[in-house]
Amino acid sequence: MADTLRAASKYLAWLSALLAVTVIAMVVMGYRAQVGPFTVAALTALALFCMRHPVLKSYAFTVWVFAFVAGSMFYPQAFMTWGGYDLGKLIVPLIQIIMFGMGTTLSIADFTRVLKMPWPVFIGFSLQFMIMPLLGFTLAKAFGFRDEIAAGVVLIGCCPSGVASNVMAYLARGDVALSVTITSFTTLASPFLTPLLMDKLAGQFIEVNPLKMMFEIINMIIIPIAAGLIANRILFSRRLMFQRGGALAGIAAVTLVLVVAIVGLTPVVWYQYGEAVMQRTGFVVGLLLIAAVTLVKLVINVALKRSGNWIDKALPIVSMVAICCIIAVITARSRNDLLTVGPWLIGSSMIHNLMGYLMAYWLARAIRLNESVCRTVAFEVGMQNGGMASALALKVLNSPQAALASAIFGPWQNISGSILATYWHRKPVKQAKPIADFGLQTAD
Repeated sequence: MADTLRAASKYLAWLSALLAVTVIAMVVMGYRAQVGPFTVAALTALALFCMRHPVLKSYAFTVWVFAFVAGSMFYPQAFMTWGGYDLGKLIVPLIQIIMFGMGTTLSIADFTRVLKMPWPVFIGFSLQFMIMPLLGFTLAKAFGFRDEIAAGVVLIGCCPSGVASNVMAYLARGDVALSVTITSFTTLASPFLTPLLMDKLAGQFIEVNPLKMMFEIINMIIIPIAAGLIANRILFSRRLMFQRGGALAGIAAVTLVLVVAIVGLTPVVWYQYGEAVMQRTGFVVGLLLIAAVTLVKLVINVALKRSGNWIDKALPIVSMVAICCIIAVITARSRNDLLTVGPWLIGSSMIHNLMGYLMAYWLARAIRLNESVCRTVAFEVGMQNGGMASALALKVLNSPQAALASAIFGPWQNISGSILATYWHRKPVKQAKPIADFGLQTAD
């Protein structure tokens, strides 16, 4: 079996290389309009190869993103509508699924941990909402982007950190517990700080409705994360009731009854103030996902009597597929704009991301946080929740152009984060004596 997998991996590598050479030859010979299928196939083969490679597997997700982007650039109509259904309507549910997955990785301890390490959490939180929004605004002005694109650059800076920062902190020998806590608190604060910062900074480029944005973040981010926290309790609790088939079936049944009651008895819009509306979709999706994971646990753990942390394997795959689809849908809608401003937008995204890493790391060092914490703060500040920015651009700003920055920033931050994490992983963290558990270090 192992020999078969190695052989398949080798064939994928050769296939990817052959297709890449074919693309280059066709471009040189002037057949640029025909390179689409070969480009997509080359990237797909490379992504499959990376997934099987022990060293390159951390880059597989990024290559998959490029494959989806290439597909949406060459065949934009394939990512616009299917059977008359607008694929743009899938973006918010997909974001809700991703945020639910994030919630399942959290526990109450991730929020109470701030009592043990208040200073590092405060520093990471503050730098996140100070450095990145101002950097985004400065770059939008410096590059002279059109108003909607400029607003998108500011938007990605005003969003909290995402789950990817936790993974990078782990790979870089950072403080994973601190990373999860900072991500949790910046996300919880985003319904208030993201609209406020967007109104003050991006309001110069495009009309921003802070209340509408706040309601969308609560519906799209906060409620699914809360549902994920409940699912975490169901999935990982050691209490006997959560191990019994009858109890799990009862939880799933009650949850589904609640969904039917909400859909059948309540209006789609629960509260409205001007253009700002609080919808029921977040609750419906959250409850459905709780029921789904409960039923899956019932089947796998109880009926089939199989152990293992299947949720940690399944949800990352679901999240990666969802992110690839979101980026492809956004890219297809803004293909023409991307062709004209793409290089400049890529440059601004790279500067934004790299300056976030550098400024956060060295400011953390300047106030004498230990090396592990400094690395963690760098990733928390330098990496944003691109999916959230994409959805807000489409749902609140009503602008595919504003979503372009987040579509570009997402793949790039995975590349830069992986490179930086690999570099730091090879440099062991120098242990220092803590002072009052605040993440401070003593002088050598």
